[in-house]
Amino acid sequence: MSFRFTARLPLSRHAVDRDHDARAEPDLFERLWADAGTRVLPLWHDKVLLASAAAANAAPRLLLLAPADLTAPATTTPRVYLGRSLDADAAEPVGTPLVVVQLDDDQATRLEPDEAAWVGLRDYATLLSDRDTGILTESLGILHWHDSHPHCPRCGAATDVTTGGWVRHCPVDGSQVFPRTDAAVIVLITDDRDRVLLGSNAMWEANRYSLLAGFVEPGESFESAVVREVFEESGIRVADPVYRGSQPWPFPASIMVGFTARLADGQHAGSLVPDGTEILDLRWFSRAELADPDNGIMLPGASSIARALIDDWLAQPELPGV
Repeated sequence: MSFRFTARLPLSRHAVDRDHDARAEPDLFERLWADAGTRVLPLWHDKVLLASAAAANAAPRLLLLAPADLTAPATTTPRVYLGRSLDADAAEPVGTPLVVVQLDDDQATRLEPDEAAWVGLRDYATLLSDRDTGILTESLGILHWHDSHPHCPRCGAATDVTTGGWVRHCPVDGSQVFPRTDAAVIVLITDDRDRVLLGSNAMWEANRYSLLAGFVEPGESFESAVVREVFEESGIRVADPVYRGSQPWPFPASIMVGFTARLADGQHAGSLVPDGTEILDLRWFSRAELADPDNGIMLPGASSIARALIDDWLAQPELPGV
């Protein structure tokens, strides 16, 4: 299988060895904090700081600190070992250990009091390097999990963070809780006129459109989820779901599994029925309509797999006779 499409997805990029074996070291963070070469990514309310650019036209990069430059985190503050850098072009050498620390408000203010200096992944995902985008995506995903899983699901006891930040252990019943990722399918649907189906979500502006998507249910394949979700949101049936690629989406804890599909035989493009809850409007668009800068349609952001699937479709030649 070719990964050329996946390689273009902003949040699927990475240049880190996650170094799984090191997570089992009982004194991992003591060793890392004693190593002057360790670099720490400070995260505050899902935002990070950028390093000062060496040149005016330099690409943005994440601010990474030495442990000594960061106020010692409280014992209740999650620290997660992200792995070792593999980026030969980064400011840090290949093999540099990387850790993310979630700061509280006081720590963040001492580090950078200007709230405007703290930036989010959505705004910089396409501008950062593979390494920096990868570790920020990894950090958001794992820390969101910590935020939502502070207690044992069996007995309700507060859990301890272990294994480099990748496991939560219950001190009462001895069980372990591992990070979870919620799978969601997202699908680019075309009809017999080679138009693409886009929907407008109830939470968006009226002129913002994207692909149909939804979470995979227990006991369901990705392909079955494509057919079900499209029918639930639009009232039409699709056929031939084809996997294109996947991208983590840590807002808060998803992986988006991208597909293409076509309108099933016997289905009419004009029989669209928005579900009225999540999707308020559905429209078929031609390439010319989406490419027209005066159409007023807002498409998904550049960091999303939805935009990558749409751009990939736009770049394809129209079918003969359409």
